[in-house]
Amino acid sequence: MSAVGSPAVPHDLARNDAKTLILSALGGALEFYDFVVFVFFTKVLGQLFFPAGMSPWLAQFQVFGIFAAGYLARPLGGVAMAHFGDRLGRKRMFSLSVLLMALPTLCIGLLPDYARAGVVAPLLLLLLRVLQGVAIGGEMPGAWVFVAEHAPRRSVGFGLSSLTCGITAGILMGSLMAAWISHHFSNGDIHRYAWRIPFLLGGVFGLLSVWMRRWLSETPVFEAMRANRELSEGLPLKQVVVGHGRGIAISMLVTWLLTAAIVVLILMTPTLVQTAFHLPAAEAFTGSSLAAACLMVGTLVSGWFVDRLGRPLTMALFLVALIVMSKWLFLDLQAGGQHFLLLYALTGLSVGVVGVVPAVMVAAFPAAIRYSGIAFAYNLAYALSGAVTPPLIASLSKIYGPMAAANYVIGVAVLGLVTAVYLACSRRRDFER
Repeated sequence: MSAVGSPAVPHDLARNDAKTLILSALGGALEFYDFVVFVFFTKVLGQLFFPAGMSPWLAQFQVFGIFAAGYLARPLGGVAMAHFGDRLGRKRMFSLSVLLMALPTLCIGLLPDYARAGVVAPLLLLLLRVLQGVAIGGEMPGAWVFVAEHAPRRSVGFGLSSLTCGITAGILMGSLMAAWISHHFSNGDIHRYAWRIPFLLGGVFGLLSVWMRRWLSETPVFEAMRANRELSEGLPLKQVVVGHGRGIAISMLVTWLLTAAIVVLILMTPTLVQTAFHLPAAEAFTGSSLAAACLMVGTLVSGWFVDRLGRPLTMALFLVALIVMSKWLFLDLQAGGQHFLLLYALTGLSVGVVGVVPAVMVAAFPAAIRYSGIAFAYNLAYALSGAVTPPLIASLSKIYGPMAAANYVIGVAVLGLVTAVYLACSRRRDFER
């Protein structure tokens, strides 16, 4: 299997490799469900974990702030796990991150609310969210490296998009869970106990992921580096910072794009649809499920195109679609949302541009320091843009109106187009072997 990075390991796609891709994607789906289910219940959490007399807007703003804290913690977990992933092996860190996600998720489902614990309740919620951020900081870069180094060279794009599709399935699972809760429980029951169900199930899902990853094997690329004594000497992160500034910059830019598309259009829009455009919760969560399902299709399509058209052109085509659909969706919502479900589904398809992002990052660093390079750049960018985005969108929407969310995504997408042009014009060779 010739994976992205060096050294090359001749190997064709075999049954064991397909099993690796499936287990990685399914495990990623269960873990990402744990991380994102929080955002689907921000409105309820704002009412339960803050004083009853607080303004609804302010309570939601503070819950989004707690959601953002998970992103601020990502670099710590990412850098630590990546260091050992580059030195001891990808598989060990790939499995550890799941356990670190499952336990805080389970604990969130057991937390007392503000009425019972006072100010301790939001502080505990904040602490557990930070622990989730530490776990996801190591999970995403590790998963991308793990899959890229197992996939055949001519199928790296589709292999990575398959993983991204699996991760997107975690978002869909969270959305479906929110829709199910909304349909089957009254508002009073949701506030009394039903909001806990998704988190308790998430903890169980996470423990299931730990068991599943026992069956995965180390990547052929890492095994070859270890056999040839080509592992990084010294601190991998130091080598990344000193010698790979271009890879860091490109990875941070595409991560910002991923953040804007996923956080705003997929995770925050269901809440914005209810609070800013006054659509029923059931319709908002139904639209979210449709968008997430179409996102899964979009990521697979973008990965397929990456292997045939290359990263820059595929990225540019999807970004143009993203710009058009973002504006169209929010204009329709502003006019009453008569075509909300259809337009949200098409928007989800265009968000499939995120399937290109990991393909760009794995090619930006050599194999010996790839895990550290991606973990550092991706988590730093996500800590900055991901942490700022939810409260920023909440503030901008209050000042400039709900169209601010769409305009923010469009602005980042334009920057992504500039990045795609740079990648197409750059004569520097990526680390393909």
